[in-house]
Amino acid sequence: MKKLFFLAFIILSYSSCKSSKRAKGSQSSTSSSKVIIENRSVETSNENITLSESRKAENLASPESKTDGIVDYAKQFQGVRYKFGGTTEKGMDCSGLVFESYRAYNVILPRISRDMAKRGEKIHLRQVEKGDLLFFKTGNRRNDINHVGLVVSSENGTIKFIHATSSAGVIISSIAESYWEKAFEEARRIL
Repeated sequence: MKKLFFLAFIILSYSSCKSSKRAKGSQSSTSSSKVIIENRSVETSNENITLSESRKAENLASPESKTDGIVDYAKQFQGVRYKFGGTTEKGMDCSGLVFESYRAYNVILPRISRDMAKRGEKIHLRQVEKGDLLFFKTGNRRNDINHVGLVVSSENGTIKFIHATSSAGVIISSIAESYWEKAFEEARRIL
């Protein structure tokens, strides 16, 4: 019985950020909540600094805006393989990519995509700008939001977002791709 329970737990946990070919597009209710912004500094004088920490330090010093910095930070992970629960250059999942990108700029979000979708202000897809979050339902059994992407550009109605997929790792996709268009659930503005 314990083995069966453990196996069920693993299967349900694995479905939290994995993309699938089935999608349903139903609307969720609008809600907003506060985003916690923590005060901290990144020191770059330490010789044992990790790659992720050095990326944070580089981006904290140079972006034109916090939004640009968050997007630039996320783009540095392009090509990183998918890893369930991953938050580093060794492997990343969709919510890990968004969580770490915002955290690098002292904006603390929940770690799971369906919980991230309860933060910020719900906006219409036509209002999406760089730095906003796109949420998807990719056909999991609970019909919950289970995938998130970070908008990297929104120009002339073309929306591109960075995210981590189980098949291709961290990539940039377009909302106009039929799979993502069908799976799209909602957009939210955090900043």
